[in-house]
Amino acid sequence: MRKIKLTKQERAIEKGLLRGEYVPLAAAEAQAVAKAIAARRKDAVLNIRINSQDLSQLKQKAKHLGVPYQTFISEILHHYAG
Repeated sequence: MRKIKLTKQERAIEKGLLRGEYVPLAAAEAQAVAKAIAARRKDAVLNIRINSQDLSQLKQKAKHLGVPYQTFISEILHHYAG
């Protein structure tokens, strides 16, 4: 059996689970979370041309935030579309 290596954050979550720090959600809360996730589902593909310097800066900002750059760009678009 292979041992899975967990990140520092995953280990902290695992320890919290073992200590009982997390409790199950009520059905209504779980349904609200599921609805929010479904609303954010990405179901369209977009191909655009962008200035290479702009893309480089977006990638740097995304890295600083610790998120993939495509996710970061998607969140920017979502913010301005809504």
